[in-house]
Amino acid sequence: MATTRRNLLKGSLLAAAPLRAARSARPVNIYQELGIRPVINCRGTHTVLGASKKWPDLDAAMAEASRSFVLLSEVQEKVGERLSKLIGTESAMVTTGAAGAIALGAYACLTGSDVKKVRQLPDLEGMKSEVVIQKVHRNGYDHAVRTAGVKIVEVETREQLEAAAGPSTAMMYFLGGTTGDWAFETPLSLEECVAVGRRAGFPVLVDAANMLPPWENIRKVAAAGAELIAISGGKHMRGPQCSGILAGRKDLIAAALLNSSPNSDSSGRPMKVGREEMVGVWLAAEKYAKLDFAALDRQYREQCEYIHNVLKKVPGLSVGYMPFEKVRKIPRVYVQWDEKAKGLTTNECVRQLLDGDPRIAVLKHEQQGIYLTMFMADPGDEKVVVRRLKEIFRG
Repeated sequence: MATTRRNLLKGSLLAAAPLRAARSARPVNIYQELGIRPVINCRGTHTVLGASKKWPDLDAAMAEASRSFVLLSEVQEKVGERLSKLIGTESAMVTTGAAGAIALGAYACLTGSDVKKVRQLPDLEGMKSEVVIQKVHRNGYDHAVRTAGVKIVEVETREQLEAAAGPSTAMMYFLGGTTGDWAFETPLSLEECVAVGRRAGFPVLVDAANMLPPWENIRKVAAAGAELIAISGGKHMRGPQCSGILAGRKDLIAAALLNSSPNSDSSGRPMKVGREEMVGVWLAAEKYAKLDFAALDRQYREQCEYIHNVLKKVPGLSVGYMPFEKVRKIPRVYVQWDEKAKGLTTNECVRQLLDGDPRIAVLKHEQQGIYLTMFMADPGDEKVVVRRLKEIFRG
């Protein structure tokens, strides 16, 4: 039979029919198709749970961004300009989460704009090779700094910091949310570290992943003079889960871009950021910076008050509020009980919540019991959580 336009069209329609049928038969929730049951998040911005739910109104813009070829360098530049204005820094770029920002910031401090050094990493021969960190700021995420192959120098006092600063010092890593009038106090304030760094000739990178909400915290870090700031785009900001922001001094951001994708011979090449993520985190930041954080605080507080007020009436339960983090005043409710009297261990309670219907993820209290953080939960989730907990304890 001769091939005609009609035959080709008929064949393509027949081939597409099974695909249409498969799509129409797909469950409403894509996770049902995978046999996965979603979780009510009472832990907070934990990556293991997906950290947050992306703003739904980002979907159309990100899809639109994916349908055109563009020069990624131009997207980074234009998006970076918008982000830096929101943050209050000279420049900014989109990264793969806050950890990606930390890694690229470290690389930038080691190489500057020297392409030869960019290609040489992680071989530090002939280069600066040390990063200073306050001992109390050590955490698992500083592994992103260590990916550059640097030596970590721990300090506890100003005298030790000044003594540690030398020709091999590439930068200082500072854990945000741990000093200043908006955070917990630690031996050396951000302002002190910045002052020492400027005299000694090394920049300070602030890990600000734990500093949202509100947005003003990030602007305070910028105003304090930090040369680099690493921000998560996929947590409370509710941008793409794989996104982050590195903001700071113009020359250092330019160096970070040299160390990142799409430059093939760079340590940051595996941390590729797509045009969709660049657009998504920019729009998320624009939206987030304008939020009514006082209204959000009221919502979280009311959710926790509901849990507290209902569960304190359940016999045998001790219910109260966890202390605030100074940098983020997020209400959290703890629930404790006599495990022997109730015949229920903390581990068993956590397991029943996660295995039940609906599934609920909570954190274990370090002493005994559980605590619930509602600032990533949806309105109404608190009622579901209370109903399930009453079932478990009355059972």
